[in-house]
Amino acid sequence: MIFHGKGIKIFSCSSNKPLALDIAKDLGLPLGNSEIGIFSDGEISCSISESVRGSDVFIIQSTSCPVNDNLMELLIMIDALRRASAASITAVIPYYGYARQDRKAKSRDPISAKLTANLITTAGADRVLTMDLHSPQIQGFFDIPLDHLQGVSALAPYFKKLFSGKEENLVCLSPDVGSVARVRNFASRIGVGFAIIDKRRQKANVCEVMNIIGDVKGKSVLIVDDMVDTAGTLCNAANAVIEKGGAKEVYACATHGVLSGPAIERIEASPIKELVLLDTILLPEEKRIEKIKILGTHNLFAQAIDRIYTDKPISILY
Repeated sequence: MIFHGKGIKIFSCSSNKPLALDIAKDLGLPLGNSEIGIFSDGEISCSISESVRGSDVFIIQSTSCPVNDNLMELLIMIDALRRASAASITAVIPYYGYARQDRKAKSRDPISAKLTANLITTAGADRVLTMDLHSPQIQGFFDIPLDHLQGVSALAPYFKKLFSGKEENLVCLSPDVGSVARVRNFASRIGVGFAIIDKRRQKANVCEVMNIIGDVKGKSVLIVDDMVDTAGTLCNAANAVIEKGGAKEVYACATHGVLSGPAIERIEASPIKELVLLDTILLPEEKRIEKIKILGTHNLFAQAIDRIYTDKPISILY
């Protein structure tokens, strides 16, 4: 059971301090006085420099790269706050790492998304607030309440305004069959149609054949996904709609910009006109290219935190 404390306190680990500062500012609160450090042997240290006794504490931390360090920071801070007698602890995880390891793809595979959920719960979190889990069923991996925000709430208004009056020329595209539900929801919010990329490998060691289900000829195409990691799927889809589908131009958007490996080089070389990402993962300066635009999520998270504290539904934010 979660009890209300005497007030809200917002703390941040080190993965996305700018987002935490913006969330605290929206709530009219200072960021909690804490420090994350590293001992000479590589162990992580956490120091909380103000009283949290009886307070409802929210910790902002994306478990992005370096995933293991950021996850451990979160676990250690949760433990520190629990031992300091916080009334409740909510782990605000804008990007939930290990989410793609949500099932056994082959024999003897781990289900790391479930293990991570167990670790967060065991550390002492009372609730989790996150955004766009790679697989929605991960919500069921937690034995504590989890609130799941949707990135479409921040992304759809941007493209609705961008294509205002030109909706008939826009098609949302799912880069694979697994993202159809997400793209259908996105398209309905903007009031446009959608298409699907169907990838098939005819036989072993033969390149995938990409078929486009839907009409994109002469239209602007918006590729919608939950994350961009190495950007291989995204850029292949962009090339396919131009070369095979005859699309006029390609835009793309995703909630999480992981952007690992050759992602930036691939995006630069692709026909994508603009890639819009949310700030759930802090984008380093060296990856901030002209094609990439970042939208803020601080207002959504601030509203969700306020509603959690005041026992109001957050479904209105969807």
